[in-house]
Parts: sequence; structure tokens; C-alpha cells
Amino acid sequence: MTPIRWGILGAAEFARRFMGPAIHAANGAELYALATSSPAKAAGFADFAPGITVHDSYDALLADPAVDAVYIPLPNHLHVDWSLKALAAGKPVLCEKPMGLAAADYDRLIAARDAAGLLAAEAFMIVHHPQFIRARALVQQGAIGRLTHVDGTFTYNNAADPTNIRNRPETAGGALRDIGVYPFGAARFVSGQDPVSISHADLRLENDVDVFAQVAARFPDFTCTALVSMRMHPRQQMTFHGDKGILRLTCPFNANIFDMAQLTLETDGSSMITERWPGVNQYSLQVENFGASLRGAAAYPCPLEFSRGTQVMMDMAFAAGAQR
Repeated sequence: MTPIRWGILGAAEFARRFMGPAIHAANGAELYALATSSPAKAAGFADFAPGITVHDSYDALLADPAVDAVYIPLPNHLHVDWSLKALAAGKPVLCEKPMGLAAADYDRLIAARDAAGLLAAEAFMIVHHPQFIRARALVQQGAIGRLTHVDGTFTYNNAADPTNIRNRPETAGGALRDIGVYPFGAARFVSGQDPVSISHADLRLENDVDVFAQVAARFPDFTCTALVSMRMHPRQQMTFHGDKGILRLTCPFNANIFDMAQLTLETDGSSMITERWPGVNQYSLQVENFGASLRGAAAYPCPLEFSRGTQVMMDMAFAAGAQR
């Protein structure tokens, strides 16, 4: 199998620590190129990918005929434009979430994807992890009976880093855009449903950026609450509560970084089953699934249409929060 040669637009810290190594380790993939004008930042990638080609501009990387696919870890406000440029350059693109800032952005991306006939996707890595594939199967097969309520939490504290792009309005920062997509998308992926309304949205701002968001939503068959914050002690969990059981994911988002990925199913009679995935790298699985789709071997698990649905929920939450 000829490896897919990946190029990365920008030497982001996340790309250096996680996605770059994941591409390098993924089956059927090669971390071939990086676009950065900083030799010091490029050296951090060369440490694990010796011989990596370094371009001094994003345009130069997109013009490189040896690059088969592009990964974009740029700040949020740059995602749409550079994804469109990558598609126009004939490159399939995997872009960090949120790939767009409103549902209309995804309409533009979908149209450009279809016109180019190329794969374009948001890097929503959790749906590639076996814990979420297993959770979806259990819930949709009725393991917890009728799903009644979903609860999700994702928090961390970056108050000490005011220059971080997540704390800046001009880079489209904020807790909802950074981590709200996870409980929102997880609820949608596992249940297979979309929200019909937002019944409550408490958004607390600092410097015009939401640093705390508590959102309650109604889906066709269940209710959902989500709490995300950039000003609280780190915590993450997802709970799916039915009339005959409870399914818990104790490390749903940063598997094997925050903690070990673990699923616990509790049913009538106090029966409890626990499953763990100690060695799974969801970022590498994401790269491998992208490659499989490029080769025509499988449909991509997280198409732009799914990502647009999560953005619709995000737009609803922002609108409800603005009315408070």
C-alpha cells in the first residue's frame, strides 16, 4: 500500500504533540511536509519525522505536487478559507474543529467538496474511537432501554494564558467552539438524533469570549445537558441514562491523555459491565479512516453533513444564550 503523504499547514503545538505523531504512526500514512516560517518550530516536527519537507508558506505547501492530503490545525477563524484553498488546489483536507463558525460555513465547504470531488472533513476524532462506536451500538440496540437523558461535561482552566487563541475573540475563541462540540457531537453521534430546541443556555463571557457555557437541549426522544468551561478544574464525562440502564464514559474526549478510555454499562439488577481501551490512539484511527476513504475502501465516518449538524446545535446555543 502506497502511503498517503500528508502536509500540515502551520506548526501548531497540538499538531506537534498529537496529530503530527499520529500521522507519522498511522498505517498507510506518511508525514511528508510542514508549512512554517519558523525553523525552531519545524525542528520539533523533525524530531519524530526526520527528513520532513518544510515549506515557508501555506501556499507553497498547497502547490507541492507530492502532498496527497492536507491537515489544518490553524486558529478557528482561518479554517474555512484555508480549507477552501486546499480544495481549490486539489488537496483533500482534514481540518480541526470547528471547521466553520456557523452552519452557512459548512454549506460552502460541502459545495466546494462536491465541486472538487475530493474528501473534506472536520477532525472530530472521538467518533473514530471504539468506545464511541460501542456506545452508539449499545444505546441504539436498547441496552439501556429507552434513552431519556444525556449529560456531558468537559472543563479545563486556561485563565493563566490570556494570549491563548481560545481566549481571544479575534481568533474565534471560546469554550463552546473549542470543546462544546464534544458533548454536542457525542450526544448526536450516539443517539442518531438532532436537537429540536435549546431550553436553556447560560454563557459567561470574559473579553467577549465565552469561558463557561451550561446548555440544556431537547431532542425528539430525550433531554440533554452540557457543561463546558475554560475556567474550571479539568473534568470530562458522558452519561447516557435510559429507563433500564445507564452507560457512562469516564474519559470520552481525551482518551489516554486525560485518563484511560473506559465504558461502564449498568442495567437492572445492578449488573455492571466495564470495557477499557488502554492503547488506542484515536488520532491515528482518524488518519487511517481518512486514508481508507481516499482509497475508496470505506465511507468516512464523520462527513461534513454530520459536522454541520453539530454546528446547527452550536448556533442554537449561541442564539439562546444571547437572549438571556
